[in-house]
Amino acid sequence: MAFSKGDIAAPFIQVKEDENGVLQDIKFVNDDNFNFAYDVVDKMAKKDPDKVAMLHISKDGKERSFTFYDMARYSSKVANYLQFLGIKKGDRVMLVLKRHYQFWFAILALHKIGAVAIPATNLLLKSDFEYRFKAGNVDAILCTADGPVSREVDKACRSYKNLKVKIMVGASRKGWRSFNKEVKYFSSHFRRPHGENAIHGDDPSIMFFPSGTTSYPKITTHNFKYPLGHYVTAKYWHQVDPDGIHFAISDTGWGKALWGKIYGQWLCEACIFTYDFDNFDAKEILHMIEKYKITTFCAPPTVYRVMVHLKLDQYDLSSLQNVTTAGEALNPEIFEKFKAKTGLTLMEGFGQTETTLTIGNLVGTTPKPGSMGVPTPQYDVQIMLPDGTLAGPEEEGEIVICTEDGAPNGLFMEYYGDEEKTQNAWHDGYYHTGDTAYFDEDGYLWYVGRTDDVIKSSGYRIGPFEIENEIMKLPYVLECAVTSVPDPIRGQAIKASIVLANGEEGTDKLRNEIMKSLKKNIASYKWPKILDFTKELPKTISGKIRRKEIKENDWNENEDNE
Repeated sequence: MAFSKGDIAAPFIQVKEDENGVLQDIKFVNDDNFNFAYDVVDKMAKKDPDKVAMLHISKDGKERSFTFYDMARYSSKVANYLQFLGIKKGDRVMLVLKRHYQFWFAILALHKIGAVAIPATNLLLKSDFEYRFKAGNVDAILCTADGPVSREVDKACRSYKNLKVKIMVGASRKGWRSFNKEVKYFSSHFRRPHGENAIHGDDPSIMFFPSGTTSYPKITTHNFKYPLGHYVTAKYWHQVDPDGIHFAISDTGWGKALWGKIYGQWLCEACIFTYDFDNFDAKEILHMIEKYKITTFCAPPTVYRVMVHLKLDQYDLSSLQNVTTAGEALNPEIFEKFKAKTGLTLMEGFGQTETTLTIGNLVGTTPKPGSMGVPTPQYDVQIMLPDGTLAGPEEEGEIVICTEDGAPNGLFMEYYGDEEKTQNAWHDGYYHTGDTAYFDEDGYLWYVGRTDDVIKSSGYRIGPFEIENEIMKLPYVLECAVTSVPDPIRGQAIKASIVLANGEEGTDKLRNEIMKSLKKNIASYKWPKILDFTKELPKTISGKIRRKEIKENDWNENEDNE
């Protein structure tokens, strides 16, 4: 396929499609000096200045519409403002801005300067900021005025003295610069740096602190080529429409926001929809889809788990053309229920903070419920056995990405400041994801779990996901997590922690009913020894179930009882 003359991505991305629009291959060109802010946003501002880049709805319902011209102009103003405050190329700037529209101005401004943006969640507390400031050598922060975030930052600064600039967005506070009051005085013209200040494709641009479990999170670093890697994410997975509106749930504190709220979508010249809510309400999200005629939608499986328990026929979802999910493996039961209620097929995808979309159900694939899909042409995905050999069909092993021919655009540079962790994950020509899966005969990948989630019982290696899938089929189950507990005979036994839907009670009768269903549908070595009804499951601050925490609590309790 040849790009159309006006395609903003054409100078940097070459794709090969078949006659049905199915992606066969992708190559990146002219990316040595690629900069998303200049080469996409500013060029779109010249090509089509009135085209809407983002429709923003504040939590009080106020609607704002920003064109590509607006984004180019405001990002230049912010770049001039930040330079005035001393921010320069290579400086590391944390952005704690929820879903405020100022986030887009700020991240584009940092790209224009050549500084490193560090998105972070507003859920962080003093100790979280202390660690992130020190580990990331953070120079400045732009922070929401909402909630206690700024006070937690100030507490962290009692021990961290290297924060040069603190900027508050949305209000004013002593000791903080006021973004809203000050940025308006700066020019909307910003010259692309040249010479020693020139920005190169391999320079660092983004640093992420993923949601950790029990240990401090690694700092994933991406370069300026990273946005190009999301072209596949948006065009072939989200299937965004240049004349449509894409809605991704994530807030800007997480890498998923960069998957669905800026890079790939604007490379495809699509409009993004941002709803700046505080508390998730599935009914309100459905109302937004209905009201604003959203064409493509992406959310984690948890959102769909809640939605399938609602009366979806009460909402007009006819504008939706494609719906996607990632973040955790999708239970087949949720897939089937959502399709039955809406007629829409959920297109699952897989990737990490360290990557862009790696595996997915792209244009032209027929999803298999429970499967992650197939590898994208962008990544050479393999399954590696514990002995370092590559697996055949149906053999479980670790998902790895071959990099012998070089790192594809979208794959991270390093774990900042930690060469050992970088080497442990990326060595001998492979990046090791830490996730286990297997290929079926058709080349589809099936998720098993994290490498440290695998349960070893009576000589069997058991992935929790298959058991969780069976439990999730039961209509009265909202969520579940399968983990190991110590067992004197088996070594490890299986425990299922279950959250019931509203109105259900965890009785012995229900426990027996669940076990009866499991015994009918899964092999005996996979039967849980323990069924534990609980009101909620521990989760990371990004909403993923912390199986590791459940496991560690059970194992520590066992040690205490010995």
